[in-house]
Amino acid sequence: MLSFLFDENFNNNILRGLIRKNPTIDIVRVQDTEFSGADDPTVLEWAARENRILLTHDVTTITKYAYDRIASGKAMPGVFAAATNCQLSSIIEDILLLAETSTDGEWEGQILYLPLS
Repeated sequence: MLSFLFDENFNNNILRGLIRKNPTIDIVRVQDTEFSGADDPTVLEWAARENRILLTHDVTTITKYAYDRIASGKAMPGVFAAATNCQLSSIIEDILLLAETSTDGEWEGQILYLPLS
């Protein structure tokens, strides 16, 4: 199963829904680490070191830094950027689907926008 890092701006209702549906899902929130308040490149670096896909609503800044990491050949285990104007249940179901059906490393160097449909 994939491991995730929740960006500080990510909706905690999604976190609660994910844990309710799958209590074993591997999620760490940035605000629960020593990188709380860190800039985006630092968060992406930590996610890469820990091999965690970053979940974010920030489709502007984080994705720019993620593309920069990819272009410079640095590790980037993936970013899932979720829309803020859709039903939370759609985002929760998509994350669970991806977590349970993807293989480790499958999203390396990729940015995926949620919801999937």
